[in-house]
Amino acid sequence: MSNPNFPQNLDIQPSTSSFTTGSNSSFQIYDYDSQKQAIEKYGIAGRVWEAAYILNVYLNPPQRLIFDPPFRKQGCSQGLRIIELGSGSGMIGINMSRSLNPERDLLILTDLPEVCPLLENNVDEALMCQSLRDSIKVRPLAWGNSKHAQDLLSIPGFQSITHILCSDLVYFPELLAPLLRTLIQLSSSQFAGPQLRVLISYKIRSLSKETPFWSAFGLWFEFEPVLSCEGTLDCSKTLWKRFGSALEGPMFIFVARRRPESLTWIVPSDDQALLAGFGAHGTMQAKADETFESLLFMSMVDDIEP
Repeated sequence: MSNPNFPQNLDIQPSTSSFTTGSNSSFQIYDYDSQKQAIEKYGIAGRVWEAAYILNVYLNPPQRLIFDPPFRKQGCSQGLRIIELGSGSGMIGINMSRSLNPERDLLILTDLPEVCPLLENNVDEALMCQSLRDSIKVRPLAWGNSKHAQDLLSIPGFQSITHILCSDLVYFPELLAPLLRTLIQLSSSQFAGPQLRVLISYKIRSLSKETPFWSAFGLWFEFEPVLSCEGTLDCSKTLWKRFGSALEGPMFIFVARRRPESLTWIVPSDDQALLAGFGAHGTMQAKADETFESLLFMSMVDDIEP
């Protein structure tokens, strides 16, 4: 695929969201007309995809929603070092920036080099506060490109990554291995510590094409779905549901952690071998993880206990 943002017979329309939060899309840069113009110039990167809306709610929760696990624990003063992959038009990062502390937090938005001008323009247009603007960096990062990832280490103030954000990135089969390769690299000890969390919002579109990613991803990362409850902090177990279960797709938000033992495994250079599980568990043999299949089975049940 020469340009993944302009696949053959591209025919997409701007999206809308039924979600509203206190910091949601008050920016005109994500309205119908703005998305339409961005799609014409940047292809699929110019559209706000459906799973981005639910990740935005999770990162900027309204008072009526409680999440398990929460993105940020109450009273936590730890500085955030966040990298978003495939940021596109930047809606998630821009909305999230309003809750960041410019003195301690750093947010790095990444995408293909040709998409970075869209990101830069939207960040400049949306963020008038210079201190907030200074806490957001835009950098090129093509999935699977080791040099692009290494270049992030030279960003002033770069420290151990605390979070990696991924929204609607699991789609084209030819990009699944490069995406996993970048996640493995960014979660290595060179970039992150043991507290790193990977947040992935995901809408099922083609299970047969997407499942190979999850089967390989689960070998390197342990992951669980985000649950939600409407009400008070005294939510009973019967009121918790998987966030996104009622949405078309369905949709998920996964919270993932790198398996500690995987830090010493050899990552195969061949993409097909990586997706087939070679290198995982320290052996060059094919293997697969069943976490995703188990979660799909569980999602058939309306209520899930935390």
